[in-house]
Amino acid sequence: MREKSRVTVVILIWAVIVGVMAVAALGLATPADDMQIVVEKLRADKKLLVSQNMQLTESEAKAFWPVYAKYQDELFLLRVRTAKLIQDYAEAYENMTNDAAKKLLEEYLNLEALGLKLRQAYLPEFRKVLPEVKVARYYQIENKIQAALMYELAAKIPLM
Repeated sequence: MREKSRVTVVILIWAVIVGVMAVAALGLATPADDMQIVVEKLRADKKLLVSQNMQLTESEAKAFWPVYAKYQDELFLLRVRTAKLIQDYAEAYENMTNDAAKKLLEEYLNLEALGLKLRQAYLPEFRKVLPEVKVARYYQIENKIQAALMYELAAKIPLM
């Protein structure tokens, strides 16, 4: 049960950060320094969640964390682009045109494809440093966080 509550906390934090990024992108809140603090807190909480659930040996941990850090940096760039997409949607929402809808959909599909490419690109890197069961576990953790984020966003973003 404790694991479930930790996962829930991290998922909620990720949902908040994506929402904060979208609001900040709209210029409605959170100065850059505050945003950096939130991002650093989120990354630390997520890393703690991963650490508690991966059951890494000392040698696995030594090899895993640098790969994890690089992956998280690239994953964060996708999340920033997602926040920008949400901002663009919010700006176009009231007066949506076919052209704007087309551009938004193309960017969404591009982000989905980039996310898959990123996961595929890092798979061999994680396989170099972890046994397959732990690689699968890590991808499960990331998938659960991503699914919860998408659920939260879907619940808050109105249909066109």
